[in-house]
Parts: sequence; C-alpha cells; structure tokens
Amino acid sequence: MSDGHAEPGARSFGRPAPCALTVGDTSISEADIAREMQHHRAARPEESRAAAARALVVRELLRREIERLGLSPEARPIGHETAEEAAIRVLLEREIEDRVPLEEDCRRYFEQNRERFRSPERIRVRHILLQAAPDDVAGRLAARTTGERLIAELRENPALFADHALRHSACPSRDQGGELGWLERGQTTPEFDRQVFRLPEGLAGLPVETRWGHHVVCIDERRPGERLDFDAVQTRISAYLELQVRQRELQQYLLGLQERHPVRGLGEIEAAAAA
Repeated sequence: MSDGHAEPGARSFGRPAPCALTVGDTSISEADIAREMQHHRAARPEESRAAAARALVVRELLRREIERLGLSPEARPIGHETAEEAAIRVLLEREIEDRVPLEEDCRRYFEQNRERFRSPERIRVRHILLQAAPDDVAGRLAARTTGERLIAELRENPALFADHALRHSACPSRDQGGELGWLERGQTTPEFDRQVFRLPEGLAGLPVETRWGHHVVCIDERRPGERLDFDAVQTRISAYLELQVRQRELQQYLLGLQERHPVRGLGEIEAAAAA
C-alpha cells in the first residue's frame, strides 16, 4: 500500500498501476491486491481479488486506528509476532471486550443442538494389505486380482481371514490376524478412512484401494456415537459462543472504523466477484 502513489505494475511500463481502492487518503493499488491474492485462494480470480482487497482494507483500517491512538510504542511483540501483529493485538484487546458466555446461554445452545454433541462413531476393523506402489500399474492390478480371489474364498470360509492375513498382508497387523482394533474417523490415511466408514458390517464385497495398494476389509462391529451430556461439552460450547460474539463485535468495530476512515472502491470489487 502507498500513501497516494501506487507502485509500478508489471504491465505498466513504469507508469503507476491503476488504483480504484482507497481507505481515507491511502491508496491500495491493483499491484498491492495482486500480491495479496496469493494468500486468498478461490475458485475464481474475482473472488480471490475481492478477498485480498477486503484483507488489505481491514489491515489499513487497523493501521490508521493504531496510529491515531498512538499504540505502537506500547505494543511489545509476544513470541513470533511482528510489530504490526503486536499493535493489532493491543488495539483489539483495548477496543473489544472479551465476553464469557453465561452457563444459561451454553445450556440453551446445548438444548437447541443436542444432536451435534455425540461421541465419535467407531468401527472394529480387520484388513489384509496387498501392497503395490502407486506407480506400479501391473502390481496394483495383481493386488486387486488377489484381493478379489481372497474375498471369494473368505465368503466360503470366513475363518480363514487370520491365515490369509498372515500369509498375504504387508501390514504389521498380520501378526494379529489383520486386526486394526477400534477406529474413529481421522485415525487412518484419508482415503482408507473415507471408504471404510461407508461400509456395512461384514466382509467388503470389493478390495479397498489406497496409496498403499488394495485392502481386503472386514467390519466386525460398528458403534454409532452416543449422545454426550452437558457437562462433557460445556467448555466447547462456551468457547464457540465466545468466538461468535467476538466475531460479531469485531465486525461492528470495523464498520465503525469505516465511518471514521471512509473506504471507497471495495463495493465495486465485491460486486464483480459476485457477478
């Protein structure tokens, strides 16, 4: 950002990049926005541009308010904070009051959203890993074929699972008959996790493919998540509600800053992103 003078852009041949966004008397050029866009990935460039513009406007609003209040000298960085981050922290600590939700507020939210508060779903799993490297096309085809053959045999004689695991599996669990024990979501690799939690109880009809190869999988038991009582989730609810209140107050605070330091051009950029 620059005070009234935009920096040269890559395509401007030395001329200032066009500027249509201002905060007070401070210009934010297209070059500024383009640099910021790398931190705001989006499906469309217009959306990324709008997110970058919003971020730069907020930063400039906070910078101007820090300067107006003379807070920089008292802002001592903590940990890996930059001087700018420390000054913003001091400003927000001064201007936005932390509000801890009352227990009755937490109970009300709990009663209105009881189905959200459950212990994780769990499944008890056995598997046989038929290993093949991701780029080994022939090896992966052979692993799949072997997996289909083992599934056909296990349908006829389920008691052979531990024996097949010991003979064929590349996973250390082969010594325990392929037992992986009780699993919750997120405890295995994403592609295995995503597939096995969709399976019904019993032997899977097809091998499950992951980066490691193909797996013969048996879901021995499934336990749905149980409802949690209020005491188990009160801290989580309190933190969530406190964050919601703080975000609303921060939004109101930024709207107030825009009255003190007028913003021009952001509406047009956001309209282009919404078109």
